[in-house]
Amino acid sequence: MIRLILSLIFLALPALAEEEIVLGLSHDQVAITATFEGSDILVFGAIKREVPIPDQSHLGVIVTIAGPDRPVDIWRKDRVAGIWVNTQDVEVDAAPSFYAVATSAPMRDVLNHVEDLNYRITTPRTIKAIGGQVSDSLAFMNALIRIRTDAGLYQRLEGAIDLEEDTLFRTAITLPANLTEGTYEARIFLTRNGRVIDEYTTEIPVRKVGLERWLYNLAHEHALLYGIMSLILAISAGWGASAIFGMLRR
Repeated sequence: MIRLILSLIFLALPALAEEEIVLGLSHDQVAITATFEGSDILVFGAIKREVPIPDQSHLGVIVTIAGPDRPVDIWRKDRVAGIWVNTQDVEVDAAPSFYAVATSAPMRDVLNHVEDLNYRITTPRTIKAIGGQVSDSLAFMNALIRIRTDAGLYQRLEGAIDLEEDTLFRTAITLPANLTEGTYEARIFLTRNGRVIDEYTTEIPVRKVGLERWLYNLAHEHALLYGIMSLILAISAGWGASAIFGMLRR
C-alpha cells in the first residue's frame, strides 16, 4: 500500500524538463536619448541537459522580442474620380509596436502549426482580433506587416541564430531608432521536431531618459505649460530668423 501511494505521488508531480534554457542578454534595459539611433540586443545562452542529446530528433531555437501592444487602424486607398482617398478601414485590437523573431533554421523546420497556434510565435499570430465589416481582413493584416517590416519594426530572421553542437546559441536583434517606449518581452523557445519543449521569458525596459524624458512628462502631465513653451519657442525662433535676415540685408 505504501509503495502504491508513493508511486501515485511520484506520478502526480510535474515532470522535470530534460532540456532547459540558460539565457543571457547584452542589455537588460534600453535608454532612448536625443542621439539614439537604435541598439543591438545580443541574446546568448546554453541548453542544460539531464539526459544525453537525442540522436533521432531535430533541435531548434527560436528567439522573439516584442514591443508593447497598441491598437491600430488600417486604411485602404482607392482611386475615386481620379483622386486617391481612404475608402475602407479595419481596426486591429492590438498589434506589437515592434516584433522580431529569429530562428536557428527555417521556421517550417523548427516549429509546427499547432505549436504556433498555442504560443503565438510567428508575426501574424501576435496580432490580435481584427474588427470591421470587411471580407478580406487577411489582406489588411498582411499590409500592416508589410508596412512595419519596411520600417524595420517587424523582422523575420530565419537562420539568424548560431547553434553550436546543439548546446550553445547566440543571435543579435537590431532595435530601430523609432522605438515605442515601454516594456519589451523577450521569449526563447527550445523545440524538438517542431514541438516546444522549454520556454524562457524575460523583460527589457525601454525608456526615454534625460531631456527626452522631461519633455515627454511635461507634454503628458502639464499640456498647457508645454503648449505655452512651444508657442514661445516658435515665436522666438521666428523673430531670431527675421533679425538675422535683416542684418544680412544691410
